[in-house]
Amino acid sequence: MSTLDKRLGQRFLPYGANYLDWSDMSELRKVIEHQVLFRYQTETESMASLLERTVAERLGAGHALAVHNCTEALRLALISTGPAVGDPVYIPAVTFVAVAGAVLSCGLIPVLVDADDSLSMDPTLLPPDAQRVITAHMEGTVAPLPADVPYLIEDCAQSLGARFPDGRYVGTAGYAGTFSFHHNKVLTSGEGGLVLTDDDGAWATMRRYHDHGSARVPGRYPTWDEDAHFGENFVTSEQVAAVQCQQFRHLDELLAGLERMYAIAMAELPARSDLEVRPRAAGDVKVSLRFRCESRELRDAAVAALTAAGIANWTLGKYLLPEHPVLTGRRSLYRDGFPWNHAPQGPLALSRDGFARTRDLLDRTLCLPLSPELPEAEQALAAKAVRQVLEAV
Repeated sequence: MSTLDKRLGQRFLPYGANYLDWSDMSELRKVIEHQVLFRYQTETESMASLLERTVAERLGAGHALAVHNCTEALRLALISTGPAVGDPVYIPAVTFVAVAGAVLSCGLIPVLVDADDSLSMDPTLLPPDAQRVITAHMEGTVAPLPADVPYLIEDCAQSLGARFPDGRYVGTAGYAGTFSFHHNKVLTSGEGGLVLTDDDGAWATMRRYHDHGSARVPGRYPTWDEDAHFGENFVTSEQVAAVQCQQFRHLDELLAGLERMYAIAMAELPARSDLEVRPRAAGDVKVSLRFRCESRELRDAAVAALTAAGIANWTLGKYLLPEHPVLTGRRSLYRDGFPWNHAPQGPLALSRDGFARTRDLLDRTLCLPLSPELPEAEQALAAKAVRQVLEAV
């Protein structure tokens, strides 16, 4: 039975997860044999340090810091800017709620910025004095970046390996870039995160804050520097870093597999004017085919048909933050409503039409994941199966 036959009718196994194999886990084996899983207790270069060095060199960043997840990475980037409680942070209206959660947990106020036709943040809506902006490269798409923002943070959770037209990797064009190794991401360790920056001072601040507020000397108890400040424990573990190192070895292979299947699928698509596939830029990570249907009814019919055929698919309405209760109700676990009690009254949103156009686009959008691990012949069979279902809808 082929890999594709096994996959049909079952859950989609995302991207990097397909490259996890016991026979290929030399980094994890080394960590286990060393019997030290705490990164700051090793006598030589830790696996976490090796991961950070590998990623920084590969993506062209000055510094990398590994943490537990991308939410922590976003928090570190925000905290390192030296904000005041209640400062606004402009975030995409279409993204995962973790972005808003990271902002709020830092005592800052998220301001939603509407999307452009690609469903990325529309930078033309930003005020000229915006100090802190988080832009998200969603679904492998390289988003447009605003100019002249002192603290531009790129959320690259869904776009590891994507490139700007000038060749730079996403996550390296602004003040900081954040990445995720969640199960559903390009590469995975179950959970995991990274933050990149070229700013030496920002990296030093993030490194201190992620380990209780002081710069630890490897192999020693965290002594307190004279300039110590409070912090938290975001320190990653050696076994997690080992899995991430293994995943990074397969990044080129994975990206090439996505490119190959994208080309195959584009050649197989049904010629329907009411079911438009959204073209991807050369630098995008081709994690999925994104369709824009003529109506929500057609989108829902396509979802039902694909699901019945055992073909994985998803929609994007879950990313519409203007409808999330955390933002609509200004929800908080603090009795005084912190940090919402520091927010101004009235809408915290920038949109020309109250997000009506974005809602419509999301209602008509359908995504189908691509499978980099499949041999070319099976990728072609998978593309033909998608075409047959969509032709009949």
